[in-house]
Amino acid sequence: MKTFSATPATIDKKWMLVDAEDIVLGRLATIVATRLRGKHKPSYTPHMDCGDNIVIVNAEKVRLTGRKREDKLYHHHTGYPGGLKTRTVARILGGKRPETVVIKAVQRMLPKGPLGRQQMANLKVYAGPDHPHEAQQPEPLDIAAMNPKNARSTLRG
Repeated sequence: MKTFSATPATIDKKWMLVDAEDIVLGRLATIVATRLRGKHKPSYTPHMDCGDNIVIVNAEKVRLTGRKREDKLYHHHTGYPGGLKTRTVARILGGKRPETVVIKAVQRMLPKGPLGRQQMANLKVYAGPDHPHEAQQPEPLDIAAMNPKNARSTLRG
């Protein structure tokens, strides 16, 4: 019996649509990262991009448990001496690009390097409910129905 290894001709990519409204951020990111890598498919090959294309809408309405909205910090450096900048999740979600929180959560769960960058190109995140990918006819992926913990109705804290 030979070991199966996917080739670009055998890879079948689908388009999935995820509504992030009231979904816990970490649980959303793990499911999306798994599907971007293609680990949910029996034809998974570690060195190939065999994952699906995923469109996430309503990223600004993602849910964080506990006090992460005020306590979790995102850092970036401007490149200048003393240029370390820090922002809270609440400030990012209320700012100009709230989808950054979802993008970073998924990006940090994917491999680093050329393959991870190729897989991140298959992720499209939008802050509101509209997206320009209607022509691809994405299938809805209901993450809230997978596990009751994925969609928390109230925040603890």
